[in-house]
Amino acid sequence: MTSAKPFSVEPIDATFGAVITGLELADLAEPAFAALYETWLEYALLVFPDQNLSNEEQIALAKRFGELEFELAELGNVKPDGSLRTDPDDDMVKILKGNMGWHCDSTYMPVQAKGAVFTAHVVPATGGETAWADTRAAYQALDGATRERIAHLSAYHSLYYSQRKFGKTKEKDSEYFGYGFHNQDPPLRPLVKTHPETGQPTLAVGRHAYGIPGLDEAASETLLQELVDFACQPPRVYQHNWTPGDAVIWDNRCLLHRSCTWDMSEPRVMFHSRIAGDPESEFAAHG
Repeated sequence: MTSAKPFSVEPIDATFGAVITGLELADLAEPAFAALYETWLEYALLVFPDQNLSNEEQIALAKRFGELEFELAELGNVKPDGSLRTDPDDDMVKILKGNMGWHCDSTYMPVQAKGAVFTAHVVPATGGETAWADTRAAYQALDGATRERIAHLSAYHSLYYSQRKFGKTKEKDSEYFGYGFHNQDPPLRPLVKTHPETGQPTLAVGRHAYGIPGLDEAASETLLQELVDFACQPPRVYQHNWTPGDAVIWDNRCLLHRSCTWDMSEPRVMFHSRIAGDPESEFAAHG
């Protein structure tokens, strides 16, 4: 356990991640936040038990990490009237199921997200965990031939592509607010990117990636899936079993993540604040 900071840091048994205790995220002095930010860059995923942040406190915390892509989104299977979403044709159910595939947030947008603050409010008795995978460690573990093969390859990223197996969301009268479904050309992103603050190379893959220029469709899909499968293996993965009141902050520039399945006859309610990426490092054009 590290004791040189104004809080306790307990590394997770993986290549990344730490559990942070001994602080209140809603009342964090600037020196403590500066130390926390450096810890975040080092570990990429920070888990904070028993914080019980209000929505306003969560938004305020997220803003300390940078401008926000959006302030707060509720992710769950509970409708505004308190009933549960169980219909597989429900647009929110389609999005929830899509989020069970490994991905980085907003790679389908012109500017990829920097990170996220995520909190648990209602959790099922079993299942519904969130898992992350370390794309820094994954790149370092690749053999030389694979590194050379992917060094100059790129892939397009699209939410239309990644959601198509779950069915198209309705264009009218949908409860899903449509974020990510836009009429812009899909961005073309290198398979290997450099983290703008740490300088570490990372793999830029996940469910939104497809269509590597220069490869046919089958070869592209095979390579992208092989890279995801390789990245998402121990010791490069951590799966968090949520308790209401937990908060996590992750670095979207070097971690994949996904939600895990649960019985949707049980409620699960999470809140997500998305930290905007720096256009200088996270922008990608159509190519």
